[in-house]
Amino acid sequence: MLCNICNRLATDLGHTFVKTKREMLSILKKLFGTASVDLSQLIKEGAVIIDVRSKGEFSTGHAKGSINIPLEKIAADLESLKKYNQIIVCCRSGNRSGAAKRTLESKGFKNITNGGSWQNVNQYI
Repeated sequence: MLCNICNRLATDLGHTFVKTKREMLSILKKLFGTASVDLSQLIKEGAVIIDVRSKGEFSTGHAKGSINIPLEKIAADLESLKKYNQIIVCCRSGNRSGAAKRTLESKGFKNITNGGSWQNVNQYI
């Protein structure tokens, strides 16, 4: 059903039939005004990747070069994060990384990007 809605929106926005999940997300971002972030560029510029999943989850797979700071410990590690110009947070689905982003922003950080899942971030490395 969501694909049908996206295809109608795509037509309204001047696009052709939506064939991939990426195309669907692009249309939804345009519709809802979500700013696009170039993760590849941030990584090339030296952004640190913080995976906020548990230690056990992290051990089963993670984005290359990422650092594991579980969500429940992120507020305790503020001082160590201040040295980074850009921070990309990730997790399994994007929910916990969204919470980490909000936590860090509430503590004054302005350089936080929610990369979503670690697999999403990993494809840009």
